[in-house]
Amino acid sequence: MLVAFIGYYLISNVQENMAKQSIASGFGFLHREAAFEIGEKSIEYSAADSYGRALVVGVLNTLKVSVIGIVLTTILGTIIGVCTLSSNWLVAKLGTIYVEVFQNIPVLLQLFFFYSLFYEAFPGPRQALNPVGGVFISNRGIDFMVPAHHYAWSYVKLAFVVASVIAFFVARWARRRQERTGQQFPSFWVGLGLLAGIPLLTWTVCGAPTGLDIPVLKGFNFQGGKNISPEFSALLFGLVLYTASFIAQIVRAGIQSIGHGQTEAAMSIGLKSNHVLSLVIFPQALRVIIPPLTSQLLNLTKNSSLAVAIGYPDFVQVAGTTINQTGQAVEGVALMMLVYLTLSLLTSAFMNWYNKKIAIIER
Repeated sequence: MLVAFIGYYLISNVQENMAKQSIASGFGFLHREAAFEIGEKSIEYSAADSYGRALVVGVLNTLKVSVIGIVLTTILGTIIGVCTLSSNWLVAKLGTIYVEVFQNIPVLLQLFFFYSLFYEAFPGPRQALNPVGGVFISNRGIDFMVPAHHYAWSYVKLAFVVASVIAFFVARWARRRQERTGQQFPSFWVGLGLLAGIPLLTWTVCGAPTGLDIPVLKGFNFQGGKNISPEFSALLFGLVLYTASFIAQIVRAGIQSIGHGQTEAAMSIGLKSNHVLSLVIFPQALRVIIPPLTSQLLNLTKNSSLAVAIGYPDFVQVAGTTINQTGQAVEGVALMMLVYLTLSLLTSAFMNWYNKKIAIIER
């Protein structure tokens, strides 16, 4: 009852103050013309489009950096975590130094560092670095060649999705077969062959197009190819390197939680060291790793809102511009809260599902 009363009071107070200042409430502004450009977008957008479409562009930009960041930081953090436990002194020390350095520097400072690195360390487009043919690195970002437009590439993408589904079911069948009979199946190599072979076969059948869209310097910038902006690169590097240092500690703790007797027992039956880690230690350690790992992945998604500090047009920046132009502060902040709440709940739901899926069933 008290919560309902407080909510009613706050809503009534907000409506009264907005009415005094002649500020319209509601989400009708989403259909009005935005009248501002967005430098980086995943879908077609222009200043003539609505605020609603602008916010969708912002959400997609946030999703892009979050999804790519989650994949990269999980891989990097796992590798660093294993390295810190390596019997090789140099590898273990390098892993420890990485963790201590990136874990103890605020993520915002890291974003500023990588952002300034692009503009200070790299030359302008006319003097762009060209480490590999078709790849140019400058203070305008990274420009690289991509396949030229051809209908075949749409079918290749579809073939890759189909191959991924087949590889998933092969891996699932191989795991159940191993649990039932103890016999291993090279599901990794079979899956890799499917991911490479089916798209390659599709590309060949569709005419094997080899045309490339290569970046060409025209005026003061490159035209053609694909560009990764300095803002996106700085944000991705900063978030991945920072979050990976925490994930490395989680992986290290998870592995160390497994008794050394498990390792000795596995080695006594002739398993190689890599098989001991992948088949014995890691499956058990996941029960300890998954819960805190979920928190770090959520932190990465929420920390992506710091993109506003370096000019990357994520959802927070686009929503902030919308608030400034429309004055709909309450609605704009509510949308920000809703978007990040939804992303966090979806991530948590997936990780909880995966945690239950890999849980070891006691007999």
